[in-house]
Amino acid sequence: MPVRAVLFDVDGTLVDSVDAHARAWQETFAEFGQHIPFEQVRGQIGKGGDQLMPALLPPDVLERDGKRMEHRRGEIFRERHLPDLRAFPAAADLLRRCAEAGLKVAFASSAKPEELEELKRIIGVADGVTAAETSSGDAERSKPHPDIFLAALERLPGVRAEETVVVGDSPYDAEAAGKAGIRAVGVLCGGFPEEALRRAGCVAIYRDPADLLARFDGSPLAPR
Repeated sequence: MPVRAVLFDVDGTLVDSVDAHARAWQETFAEFGQHIPFEQVRGQIGKGGDQLMPALLPPDVLERDGKRMEHRRGEIFRERHLPDLRAFPAAADLLRRCAEAGLKVAFASSAKPEELEELKRIIGVADGVTAAETSSGDAERSKPHPDIFLAALERLPGVRAEETVVVGDSPYDAEAAGKAGIRAVGVLCGGFPEEALRRAGCVAIYRDPADLLARFDGSPLAPR
């Protein structure tokens, strides 16, 4: 089936931000008296707060403080970490190459809408490259649920799941893609092990956006 569209995760896939998100959550939890090791938090990055917090917090803490924690996490991330983020090499070039190949390009991110706008600026997304975008406000449940990818497909009229590829850095991206009936391509730059990405369903693995760009013509993204 020819590929007609590609849905990109952003954090950890196009922008080097996984550690920053983990620190923001860890600092938030500490403010509320919950001291959780960095690696334990980092292993949950790729999920939105609705899925991440239940995996790390006792139910009573989540019920009492969950909403305040999520709000505070956003403040800490934007104030302390977002200004220092950088895009991975060739991230913008990869998006442009997809568009030039005739693919409809969309962002499907668990980021807050205001964070996604800043991430797009960091990447240097050119006007007209993307056909659609979805963020946390467009999905009832975050990854590994498929909601965010299904919402992106709805904004690409005429494109079916089997004509689409997801590019992401985490097992949660691949799991969500599989539940939506979409093939997933993994990149290792988010720090998740290759074996974890393959177990989650990735059909191909690349080092980072630059590696995927260099091998684009032989990749699952190449229109055939």
